[in-house]
Amino acid sequence: MNKDLEAEINDLHANICAGLADPKRIMILYHLAEGPQTVNDLAAAIHTPQPTVSRHLKVLRERGMVRATRQAQSVEYRLGDVRLIQALDLLLAVLRDNLAHRADLMEQLSVASEEQEETAL
Repeated sequence: MNKDLEAEINDLHANICAGLADPKRIMILYHLAEGPQTVNDLAAAIHTPQPTVSRHLKVLRERGMVRATRQAQSVEYRLGDVRLIQALDLLLAVLRDNLAHRADLMEQLSVASEEQEETAL
């Protein structure tokens, strides 16, 4: 494998994949796609305690996935790059297709099993 590609893959894993490793962080990103929000707005939206959301935002901020801007007494968070949502949407589409394929396989197995039972009788 090309050394540059290997280094980029390692960076991808360390930064992006690790940042997306928690479903709550993904939910935060989707909520920020709607526009800038405070930590309290996000905590209410994803039904998670504010300190937990703050920790998730710290992880996302360290990886450049979100940006923070001070607004008077609070801090507003926004997406660092809208392509994150496009990437997440693409991954969700792959997951849906994979689940549909598995459901089709299970249906085929079920039909084959029923046919074998009928033949055995």
